[in-house]
Amino acid sequence: TAVLLSSGATITWSHHTITAGNKKEATRALLITIILGMYFTGLQLSEYKDTAFTISDSVYGSLFFVATGFHGLHVIIGTSFLLACLVRLARSHFTITHHFGFEAAI
Repeated sequence: TAVLLSSGATITWSHHTITAGNKKEATRALLITIILGMYFTGLQLSEYKDTAFTISDSVYGSLFFVATGFHGLHVIIGTSFLLACLVRLARSHFTITHHFGFEAAI
């Protein structure tokens, strides 16, 4: 939970610095957000590895893996979109007035 809340703060930081025209700070905040997304994915994979139950053990196991699996997929896709935004930010595709692609990704 702390990782996800932190990533919410850093993506908001990145968005605000893009709208303020501070590309360097926006890049830093976006990079931190991407690292947090990757870290969360790693934590989830580690949790899957260490669980004492499987998807076929019970209704709880099924619901656990389906719910957390879809959430993990959501994080992976979102992190991929943010990586694309990082490339676009590095190429100066986002400006104070033109940053819809970034907003759509978040």
